[in-house]
Amino acid sequence: MDSLPIGLTFRYSERDYVRALRSHYASHLRLWLDVFLIAVFVVLGVYVWFLPGLLWLSICCFGVSGIFALTLIAAFFIIPPLVFRREPKFRDEYSITFSPECIHFNTAHIDSRLQWDLYSRALVDRHSYVLYHGTRSFTVIPKRTFQSSEQQETFEKLLTERIATIVRKK
Repeated sequence: MDSLPIGLTFRYSERDYVRALRSHYASHLRLWLDVFLIAVFVVLGVYVWFLPGLLWLSICCFGVSGIFALTLIAAFFIIPPLVFRREPKFRDEYSITFSPECIHFNTAHIDSRLQWDLYSRALVDRHSYVLYHGTRSFTVIPKRTFQSSEQQETFEKLLTERIATIVRKK
């Protein structure tokens, strides 16, 4: 494919990064299973509460459900904004050029050309493209940064050609 280079210039907003991190967590956690387990332990705790001599088991069930609930709350509501606020690189202006040959990153602190094969997979949701390198490292490309739908379509084609595993979330 002889697509033109796609140049994007942007600054991350907290909202961009928080949405992408939540999407990342949602794709890696079994959210439905966690919510199901919370409900099971709460129901079990209520049931055991009324059985004589098993108050300790009821308290344990409530404790386990509380730990699961707090973990989900932290993962989706507390950790994402903290990560964004504590990382100075998210305040830089990013200039990224995607071409069939490579990806050129340029910020106040980075000037780097990366090969596409650095990225092993991608997660695409309504708001962003999350390009993974390694198990927990990723680059977020907010969809709002594309100048036109044609530019975004060209990027999608390039992404499909260069990254083997793409998960699309609605």
